[in-house]
Amino acid sequence: MSSRLKRGSWLIVLATLVLCAVVLASFANAKPTVSAAPNGGKTLNIYGFGPGDDVANGRAEIATRALGGATVDNPRGGFNDQVFLTRLASGDVPDIVSMSRDRVGTYAARNALMPLTNCLRTESIDRKMYRAAAVAEVTYKGQVYALPEFTNQITIIVNNDVAKAAGVSLADISTTNWKKLRAANKKMLKVEDGKVTRIGFDPKIPEFFPLWVKWFGADLISKDGLKAQLNSRQAIAALEFTHSLIRDHGGWDRFKAFRDTFDFFGSRNPVVQNQMGAWPFESFYYNVMADNSPNVDITAKYFTNRKGGPITLFAGNGWAIPRGAKDPDLACKWMKAMTAVDTWVAVGKERLNLRRRQGRAFTGLYTANTMADRKIYEDVYQAIGKKQFDDAVKLLVQAPRYAFALPSSPASQQLRQAYIDAINRVLAGQQTPRAALNQAQSEAQKAINDAK
Repeated sequence: MSSRLKRGSWLIVLATLVLCAVVLASFANAKPTVSAAPNGGKTLNIYGFGPGDDVANGRAEIATRALGGATVDNPRGGFNDQVFLTRLASGDVPDIVSMSRDRVGTYAARNALMPLTNCLRTESIDRKMYRAAAVAEVTYKGQVYALPEFTNQITIIVNNDVAKAAGVSLADISTTNWKKLRAANKKMLKVEDGKVTRIGFDPKIPEFFPLWVKWFGADLISKDGLKAQLNSRQAIAALEFTHSLIRDHGGWDRFKAFRDTFDFFGSRNPVVQNQMGAWPFESFYYNVMADNSPNVDITAKYFTNRKGGPITLFAGNGWAIPRGAKDPDLACKWMKAMTAVDTWVAVGKERLNLRRRQGRAFTGLYTANTMADRKIYEDVYQAIGKKQFDDAVKLLVQAPRYAFALPSSPASQQLRQAYIDAINRVLAGQQTPRAALNQAQSEAQKAINDAK
């Protein structure tokens, strides 16, 4: 009897232990589920991003996982000022927006965006890992209002076949010495029967006008973004020179009419067709050429200032949080993940593998995150095997250290439109550079005064 009681006691103890183990296991299993989805039931509302290419979508997948179970509402379509303003006015405020960085100052001045001070602190985001020029572009009155994404730096692309045929050396195709550059332009261009059949050097104005002004070390607006400087002696001189490069072809009408015939992004692009000697352009175009015309003979060069120092101009988008957003904390987690080093490296590897499967070249990713760019180049990028493109990639990796962007302003877009309109009037023969920029200065300064 005693033995049976003992066996019964052990069975009870064993059953109790098993039950405890099951209960403990259930708690153990439940805890990760709770911690993995602390934001379950929440939705992050995005505006201006829209489904994009493999890099955009890959980063969005990573960022979504970082939200702790929250879902993402990301309607198709890019940023539109009128739509955004309408949404703000109606109270339909998105949690986060993707907008061009030159818009950030305007909306910050209107008190439509939240400064990211708390976001940077709570999510331990180190602003120093971002390119200084890109951060300056989204900083207004000392406050950061967005996190920058890409850079798309500008370098000079030289068509070596055209240069050799014209007897022009690579050293002469340089923005350091404007006299030599204009001479090279005249040698490389061709005009036959009154029509342009080859462009020598395209200065790319009005788009890249700030670069030509920076040649002097000057900017089109003051550092605090409150004083337009469109009619400075440097700006007038820059417009006079760049306009002269176009006049050498017989004027803007002839120049543009020929350029409009280019298959710019195809296999019969202006390098393949020897329709262009040299020009400054954004980094993405090297990938276009590597895809469509991998055997072109090109040289990538820095755009330089008058002392020979490299300079480049930044542009791109940034992530900002509108004032009145329902969940700024989720928005902050999203922008951190979207611009993180590990995220960029992961999508860089996927882009490399995708292009390999497609039989296409990978010429790198160029972001506003300094550490990400370095790791992508060191750990992901692999030489294409075409010296002209491998050399270009080396240049593109280094170029951002010499970058600048126009200071943030409460009227950045109006200022840009003012100098674009002024240059177009000059190109059309309607005004002299001085008169056009004087008018632009008045228009831009009024816009700033009205907005600040």
